[in-house]
Amino acid sequence: MEIRTLRYFLAVAREENMSKAAEILHVTQPTLSKRMKSLEDELGKKLFTRHSFSIELTDEGVLLRNRAEDLIAMADKIEKEFVSLDDITGGELYLGLAESWQIKYLARTIKEFKTKYPNLRYHITSGDTEQIADKLDKGILDFLVLAETPDPRKYEYIEFPQPDIWGLVFPEDDRLREKENITVDDLVGLPLFCSEQAYNDVIRKWAGSKYADLHLEGSFRLSYNGSVFAREGLGYLLTFDHLVDTSPGSGLTFRFLEPKLETRMYLVWNKYQTFTPIAERFLSQVQNSFTKENS
Repeated sequence: MEIRTLRYFLAVAREENMSKAAEILHVTQPTLSKRMKSLEDELGKKLFTRHSFSIELTDEGVLLRNRAEDLIAMADKIEKEFVSLDDITGGELYLGLAESWQIKYLARTIKEFKTKYPNLRYHITSGDTEQIADKLDKGILDFLVLAETPDPRKYEYIEFPQPDIWGLVFPEDDRLREKENITVDDLVGLPLFCSEQAYNDVIRKWAGSKYADLHLEGSFRLSYNGSVFAREGLGYLLTFDHLVDTSPGSGLTFRFLEPKLETRMYLVWNKYQTFTPIAERFLSQVQNSFTKENS
């Protein structure tokens, strides 16, 4: 199975039309159709359902699309890494970022790093742990910002300078604005928004025996989207401080949880990972920057 064939397949899957895909790829439609038929024969599975004016992926086609996207991303990363090996002024970095106000420490480090390596090019993938950890494991990412204690059997890591602190975001005219802090009893009976992963882990541990009395109304991977729903009165958002605008006039209020709930953030990379020169220098820069922040 050739990488070029997988690129062709992804173009067909994206366009859902053989003619449009052939035009984008600068090949003839018969050539592209022959490549796709050969791919189906090689895998022994039907990848497309062909209609009069469109093409639809079968279940097997959807599976191949997901795998092919990862393989192409890895192939592109390898190619760029080797191209940049002789570039002493830059290179390619791939980072996966969880949501945290502490990303500012990483941004500051990148800004300082670019003064030394002006040809640095960095690629950011954002999302929660579930979304981005798999990409690190597959080698698509160089580093991952993780909002949970990393598995030391799989990863090396350094800790961010400060913890993120949990709280509740809700409309500014809500009755809870009179509360100095929010307890688990205050949350009972309320429609709650939260990352599903955090709700089932961090919030479960914090709530203890009262966890069963809580109600997750909806899950959000991005706090901003959850805050929009909270502002409209659809529920109450459990999230980190500093992620949502709760300043006067924003229509929202933030209160810390009680007892205090903290989450540590980590910069993570695969154990026994072989770094490109630029990634190795970047890690050294981060370690020095974080040490200064902690001193």
